[in-house]
Amino acid sequence: MQTDIFGQTTSLTTSSALTAWNNTMLGFLAHAAVTPEHLGAVLREEPEFCLGHAAKGLFYLLLGRGELVDTAQEALRHARAARAAGAATAREGLYVDALEAWLAGQPSRSVAQLEAILETHPEDTMAMKLSQAIRFVLGDAAGMRRSVERVMPAYGADHPGRGYLLGCHAFALEETGDYDRAEIAGRQALWMAPDDAWGLHAVAHVHDMTCDARAGLEWLTDREAAWAHCNNFRYHVWWHKALMHLDLGQTDEVMALYDTEIRRDKTDDYRDISNATSLLVRLELEGIDVGQRWEELADLSANRTEDGCLIFADLHYLLALSADHREVATARMLQRINQDAKTRTDEAGQRMAAPGVAAADGLAAFGEGRYGAAFHALSGARATMQLAGGSHAQRDVFERLTIDAGIRSGNLDGAEIILDERQASRAGREDAYAAARRALIATGRSAPDARGVLAR
Repeated sequence: MQTDIFGQTTSLTTSSALTAWNNTMLGFLAHAAVTPEHLGAVLREEPEFCLGHAAKGLFYLLLGRGELVDTAQEALRHARAARAAGAATAREGLYVDALEAWLAGQPSRSVAQLEAILETHPEDTMAMKLSQAIRFVLGDAAGMRRSVERVMPAYGADHPGRGYLLGCHAFALEETGDYDRAEIAGRQALWMAPDDAWGLHAVAHVHDMTCDARAGLEWLTDREAAWAHCNNFRYHVWWHKALMHLDLGQTDEVMALYDTEIRRDKTDDYRDISNATSLLVRLELEGIDVGQRWEELADLSANRTEDGCLIFADLHYLLALSADHREVATARMLQRINQDAKTRTDEAGQRMAAPGVAAADGLAAFGEGRYGAAFHALSGARATMQLAGGSHAQRDVFERLTIDAGIRSGNLDGAEIILDERQASRAGREDAYAAARRALIATGRSAPDARGVLAR
């Protein structure tokens, strides 16, 4: 038995394996690209390390890819065998239970197991981060905040995980609308943990939600070292920077970031696809020609129509398919989402039902130019859209499409109501997108024959 960097007793027996495990946890907290290498080193040296296998399975499930479920199942088998051998601690066993619950289709029960760890081991920073990560997938912002704030008293100034805890707190504060405190916490997080890209990006979210793109660019400029070490999360931080340029009308900078950073690697990771598709949609809604950029995204998305791990991923695949007019693949995606909504009883299936079906129908209708139908469907999905997961900034692409569908279909009052609600969630402020839409609404009301202008 050895004690890890966060003061937790482990079943590891060698100092080299412990070092690799500490590096694994720190890498996970920092979204570091080298994290899998450290975990591989742990399991090669101590293949009966129960917690290592459980963590591997949870890490794979967070990737949201159907073909990786078998890998996570294999990790669970190894973890169970190691626990049965009697070497695992009770804390490590709860990680196995968390993996088992998610593989059974109940990620919220997985969160409950992680929270059980934190009840008795509040200083277990990896359990804290995993709880936030899964809650993020579930769209549970209030739960993220409760979880972090419950364990904060256990983190003294010298706790090696305190900076990462503050980064998680910053993001939870931002997602629950406490923007001033979120910015303070995020800045403190980066000061304590200079590689905490999550805390850095939480401050970027604050600037997005308070409609202050210039301050956001100032925050990110010259801080690239805080996310250069990251796995594909670095593309997401570049996405935030692109959004700020877009709000300022600097579309050349947006295109350059898209080509050189956001889609530097043409991966089909759903998070990378969501960055790319949502940015291209925003550009096109502003009348910007994005050229042939949809084609590669649609090619990748056409291979994901049967995945069904996360409705958040499915909706972004659908954005690409619809934008590139892939009628067959779009129809296949819609059919599968509808079928999942009717037949699946797991939590992912429940989210396919709501907001999935209405949101998917609305996106497809928008792509076909049926703006009245798009507005009706997308408006119907709004009440449950947070259950799709992701952040306010990420889900804003669906808000924009809903508002634009309302304007283009002549439902100006409906579009204005959503604009008002969107403004209220952004500290009462307006970004360039909202200002332009209010101008379009004013044009439509003053000139009823301006339908062509409204429909762009």
